[in-house]
Amino acid sequence: MTVRLYYAPGACSFIPHAALELVSAACGETFDYAQVKLHKGEHKTPEYLAMNPDGQVPMLLVDGKPLTQILAILSYIDGRWPKAGLLPADPWARAQTMSMLAWLNNTVHPTFTHVFMPGKFTDDADAQAKVRAHAIATYRGQMERIQGWVDCAQPFLSGPSAGLLDAYVLTVFRWSGYAGIDPASLPALRDHVQRVAQQPAFAAAIARERIAFDTYKPAAA
Repeated sequence: MTVRLYYAPGACSFIPHAALELVSAACGETFDYAQVKLHKGEHKTPEYLAMNPDGQVPMLLVDGKPLTQILAILSYIDGRWPKAGLLPADPWARAQTMSMLAWLNNTVHPTFTHVFMPGKFTDDADAQAKVRAHAIATYRGQMERIQGWVDCAQPFLSGPSAGLLDAYVLTVFRWSGYAGIDPASLPALRDHVQRVAQQPAFAAAIARERIAFDTYKPAAA
């Protein structure tokens, strides 16, 4: 079986990227990785669109068959390699983790899209500024809610070892710097995410993507 992940550095594709690294560490599997350069429009080429008509990352190619949508990809990886322990084994804990993953995917993630790409929602410059400002305030509240999860971490959000939930939280927290949110203002969440980033599988994915962990830049005085 051949498995290839199409990813873009720093995008939400980091989550299945980290998941595959966790599988490699736990099960000895090897995978292929293909970088998609969004700034060069590689996700809009006829070849890529033939596999993924949405023109998005991540995409998982399994024996030549494409699988899209992040929660579906994560579900497949977990189901294919259960020994990696990407999700809790207990049915209730597993359902709770899936609920949190779904909220990150269908609520937090779209909020950041309004921050990062307000032009997707209106072509009016003034309206874009308002969309972005409102989304930043909303995103800040979402980060504070996630920081509340950290108080219950044991020691990771997914259980005794870092898993899918930790990977998604790392990603959205990293994005918060682009929203102008100072990580020092969320110290518990910052410390948790830094600890996750230091886990070998996560560090390997960060190194392959060559991404900076701290994206915050203070406003010029």
